Amino acid sequence: MATASKSSKRRLEIVENNENSAEVDDIIEAQVSDNADDSTDEESSEYSGLEDDEEDDSDDEEDNSDWEEGSDEDEEEGDEVHNMSTNEDSEDDTADDKVVPTAVPITQDGPSTSTAQLPAPPVEDEYAYDSSDEEDLRNTVGNIPMNWYDDYPHIGYDLEGKAILKPKRGDEIDNFLRKMENPESWRTVYDPQTGQDVILSNEDVDLIKNVMGSRIPDGSYNPYEPWVDWFTNEVMETPVTGRPEHKRSFIPSRVEAIKVGRMVHAIKMGWIKPRVAKDTSVERHKYYLLWNADDKSEDVRRIENPIPAPKPRLPGHAESYNPPPEYTFSEREINQWNRLAETPYQRKFPFIPKRFSSLRAVPAYDRFARERFVRCLDLYLCPRAKKMRLTIQPEDLVPQLPKPRDLQPFPTVCSMIFKGHKGLVRTISHDPSGQFFISGSDDQTLKVWEIATGRCFKTFEVKGTVRCVSWCPNASIALVAAAVDNNVYLINPGVGDRLVQAKTDEILKEMPAQTDYLIPQRVRAVLTWNEPDKAQWDSGFRVTLTHFKAVKHVAWHSKGDYFSSVMPEGDNRSVLIHQLSRRRSQLPFSKSKGLVQCTLFHPLRPYLFVATQRHVRVYNLLKQELTKKLMTGAKWISSIAVHPGGDNILVGTHDRRLCWFDLDLSTKPYQALRHHGQGIRAVAYHKRYPLFASGSDDCSAIVSHGMVYNDLLKNPTIVPLKKLRGHAKFDDFGVFDVLFHPTQPWLFTSGADATIRLYT
Repeated sequence: MATASKSSKRRLEIVENNENSAEVDDIIEAQVSDNADDSTDEESSEYSGLEDDEEDDSDDEEDNSDWEEGSDEDEEEGDEVHNMSTNEDSEDDTADDKVVPTAVPITQDGPSTSTAQLPAPPVEDEYAYDSSDEEDLRNTVGNIPMNWYDDYPHIGYDLEGKAILKPKRGDEIDNFLRKMENPESWRTVYDPQTGQDVILSNEDVDLIKNVMGSRIPDGSYNPYEPWVDWFTNEVMETPVTGRPEHKRSFIPSRVEAIKVGRMVHAIKMGWIKPRVAKDTSVERHKYYLLWNADDKSEDVRRIENPIPAPKPRLPGHAESYNPPPEYTFSEREINQWNRLAETPYQRKFPFIPKRFSSLRAVPAYDRFARERFVRCLDLYLCPRAKKMRLTIQPEDLVPQLPKPRDLQPFPTVCSMIFKGHKGLVRTISHDPSGQFFISGSDDQTLKVWEIATGRCFKTFEVKGTVRCVSWCPNASIALVAAAVDNNVYLINPGVGDRLVQAKTDEILKEMPAQTDYLIPQRVRAVLTWNEPDKAQWDSGFRVTLTHFKAVKHVAWHSKGDYFSSVMPEGDNRSVLIHQLSRRRSQLPFSKSKGLVQCTLFHPLRPYLFVATQRHVRVYNLLKQELTKKLMTGAKWISSIAVHPGGDNILVGTHDRRLCWFDLDLSTKPYQALRHHGQGIRAVAYHKRYPLFASGSDDCSAIVSHGMVYNDLLKNPTIVPLKKLRGHAKFDDFGVFDVLFHPTQPWLFTSGADATIRLYT
């Protein structure tokens, strides 16, 4: 009874404090009048305790006043109470008719409005338990994005504008202990909208598993139910008409009996031969020749694979019996059509469009038979064959090469000009360290330059035109070979490390003993080794090799002990190979293979490259045999260069072609470049960077990218990068020699204008 009285006090308080109390009274009176007629004995028994105890009503009124005072004090303290209560009319409790009160739930959405709903009569006693004093832990801020309050301690505001604090979640240790103690933790999820932990039911778990497994969320749905035909597949025999069949349909026909008899008699006499029944017991297979050659005759092709005839053009508006006005001919167009009788293919239409009043008035086409005959003649005489149509765009024919800016570094700008010579600078060569280089000119001088400063360190006077200079690639020997007319001078340049210079002089000062070696008569007639006098020794000359013809080219071996010299006019004695340590020479060839232009040693293998006017021959020095003959297709070869890897060769020709040979691929050029306007004088590879260059008489040097891959299945990539200009033309000569720096992406060019240019 204490609980019931407490609830009644709360309801009286809500009703009295409600501004819309008149509306609530009307609803309660209507509900009471309806329940008075429909009330049962059970309902009256449920509220019998309230009817018998009339003395408690007065006590409730006294307690009610006390409760109102207590509630006002609670509101001043700021306690939030969220409850759903029922209002009861206290005046009806003391009425004479003793009507059973009915609870009407009133939901308070705000401080000034109230909404009354009329539910069904309760089944159980709603006053047995009162939850008005319990605190609802759910968030009631509404359906809003919760991320608004991520940086705040509260999560929203209540109806009075006070902040609602976030529920305490605890730290990770508390959550772990809670999971260990709670057997339902594996199916418990946190709802950020309400701030509660929700335990998923078995149906929710099954639904989540189906969604994660890419299945239908509803587990009771069967996607493999038997198919039910909408229409039946059974053929129904339905008569066309419903009338009964005629009497004669049940009587055999005498006419048909006579016909059958005649046919049987003809079969017996052999006049009619029936068809032979097919033998279905033997299964016949039809085989196709999948690998048959496509070289059959045209007759067989027409039978087995006929090509349909082309269809004629469909008629248009001009062929209509009532064509539009723009298709009908005017007088001028008719006269023009008649004038083109000799060239009918130039006419707009092969006929003159005419207009008729109706399709019935259209006469017969007078050229019908003629046109059909011409078409049949075309189909008979014109052969038809299938051809593959090639859809090749012009862009597909151009190779997809990388852009030059993606292939840096390479020389682009002229950074330094070396001036000092007074004649054509025909040849240049650098030392192994890249600190100095030497140049030879027609002014009968050799000059040693420092690359960093551009200063000329030394000048060697020679009596003759310098055709070629070559610095020894061995860093432990300071020696330069220079071809001057009929002589090859071995000169100590006197720059660089002094210990290396002293060691070189010590090696060359004494002649090796020739006791057990007899110089062949063939070599003695071609070449002599001469020692310099004291004046020549002091000026830097160490050894002089005198040839019987003019020497055009000198090349060192990579180890620095052997070098070769070329005399183009020497016939079968045009190439000589010299050994510096033993002071010996030999003639490798006994027959003339042509006018030899230059020779080079392979950087890694014992091979010798000999370039004649039209071909490049590769010889194996150990086996002393010809290994390969490269077909350049050129009229005159000017120079060659060997890639540092040794598998690719660059050949420059006087007919403006630059040929790249891949020794592993073919004896013909892998690629031929024609970017120069005049003959090419020199070509060169870079030792470290994938670069190569060519110099021409058009006063330009072209730098190109040449990447060689270790993969044998991948061909070299060749991309022209930059065309360098700067030299002036003199006597129709331009650039004589090109040379790369050994370590930097720099290019040296020597020209006919007596200058040497450095491009960086």
